[in-house]
Amino acid sequence: MTSCGTTSAAVLEQIRRRYADPARRILFTGATIVTMDPSLGVLTGADLLVEGETISALGPGLNADGAVVVDAAGAVLTPGFVDTHRHAWQTQLRRIMPDVDDLGAYVMSTLAGYATVYRPQDMYVGTRLAALTAIDSGITCMLDFSHNSRTAEHSDAAVQALADSGIRGVHASMGPHFGDWDEQWPGDLTRLKDRYFAGQGQLLTLRLAALATDEIAGPDFAYGPALARTAKELGVGVSIDAVFGAPSSEAVLGWARDGILGPDVTLIHATGLTREAWKAIGDSGTTISLAPASDAQIGLETAIPAVDEALAAGVRPGLSIDVEVALAGDMFTQMRTLHAIQRMRAVNAVHGTARQPRRITTRDVLDFATLQGARTNGLRDVTGSLTPGKKADLLVMRAEDLNNMPLNDAVGTVVLGCDARNISAVLVNGRPRKWDGRVLDVDLPALRDEVHASREYVLNSLARSVG
Repeated sequence: MTSCGTTSAAVLEQIRRRYADPARRILFTGATIVTMDPSLGVLTGADLLVEGETISALGPGLNADGAVVVDAAGAVLTPGFVDTHRHAWQTQLRRIMPDVDDLGAYVMSTLAGYATVYRPQDMYVGTRLAALTAIDSGITCMLDFSHNSRTAEHSDAAVQALADSGIRGVHASMGPHFGDWDEQWPGDLTRLKDRYFAGQGQLLTLRLAALATDEIAGPDFAYGPALARTAKELGVGVSIDAVFGAPSSEAVLGWARDGILGPDVTLIHATGLTREAWKAIGDSGTTISLAPASDAQIGLETAIPAVDEALAAGVRPGLSIDVEVALAGDMFTQMRTLHAIQRMRAVNAVHGTARQPRRITTRDVLDFATLQGARTNGLRDVTGSLTPGKKADLLVMRAEDLNNMPLNDAVGTVVLGCDARNISAVLVNGRPRKWDGRVLDVDLPALRDEVHASREYVLNSLARSVG
C-alpha cells in the first residue's frame, strides 16, 4: 500500500500490468469520498473499488481480493470535472489577449485572424495541449467546440488529438466563421461519425455545433430546423454557442415553436435572455452551459453568468472554460468565479431591505462542475458522479497539503482550497492519466517544441497574410 501523497511508481506499474485484464481491480482505501450522487452523499473513511473501467462499490472496509490497493487516507475522492464548452484548437495562443474586453475584438483577432491560417497539425497541437492540461487540472471529460473545421483533415486532427490524450472527449464540430474552407460541414459529420464514433463504449462522442443567430457568421451556422434535422438523423446532440440577448431570445422562442429544443440541446452562455425565453428553455428540458469567467471577464452581453435565471427555470447548468486566449483553463476558477459572483449579486439585490438573499453553495457549484456537466454533455449515465455502475472517472486530491490542512469540510476544500497541485491522481475510464501529480504518457519537451513551433507558424503566417 502507498499513501495518496506519495503514490509510487511501483503501484502504477502494478496497475498498468493489468490493463489487458477486463476484471482488473484498484481499491482506494480510507478516503473521504464526495460522491456527488444525491443518494450517497459524502462518505468518510471509506473505500472505492474500480473494476476494469467501472466503479463497482463504495463503502467502509471493502474486501477486494487481488486488487491493487492505494491507501487514500488523507485524500478526498471526487468525480472528475466535466467541461461543457471549450475552443481547444486555440490553446497554443493561450493568454495572447488577456485583457480583451468585448466579443467583437475576440472574434476579429481570433476567428477572422489566427483561425484562417491554421493547418490540420495546428488543430492537433492546440487540441491535444488543451486536453492534457484539462487532465492535469482534474477535468476528465471535455467538450471541444471545434469551430475551425476548414477541411476534413482539420476535423480528423482535432478528433485524433482527443483520442491521443486519453480524455473522455466530446467533439462538437462546426465550420469556420471566416476565411477559405472546403464547405464540407455539416455533410462531413456522417463520415466523422462512421470513422471515429461508431463503436460502443468508447471514450469519444460526437455532437453538432452551431451558433444561435446569423449575426456573426451568417445563416449557414445558425441553429434551426435544417441543422436540427441533421443532428436527429445522425443521432447526436447539439451545442449552440453565442446565445446572447434579445436576438437569441427570439431564436429560442422560434426553436420552441419548431419543437427543436430539448435535453439533447445545449445553449452556451445564455446571458441577457428574456423571461419568455427562459420559460421555453425550462419547459423543454434544454440544457445550459455557463462560462462564468468568460461572461464576466470579457463582458458578454450583461456580463453576469445566468445561474439565477437557469435555476429559476428549473435548469441546473454545466460549467465551461470557453477560450484560453484570454481566460484560465481550469474548473476550480469557474467554480470559484460563479460562487463569488452569484453570492455577491444575491446579497446586493436585497441590501438595505429585510429580504434574505438566495445564495448558491459550494455543493451547488461542484454539482454544476461534475454531475450537471455530464448531463449537459449527454453523458449523465456514464460519468459525473461516483456511483456504482458508472465509468471510473475520478480524482484523488490531497487534503492534508499545506494549502488544505486540516480537512474540515470536504466539499468546501475541493471548491475553495484545491488546485491542480493537490491532484495526486486522475483516472479516466479506470485508467490512470495523472499519477503522483504528473500527467502520464507525455513527452513534455517534445510537446513544448510542437506547441512553440505551431504558435510561431500561426503568428508568422498571419503577419505575412496581412503585411
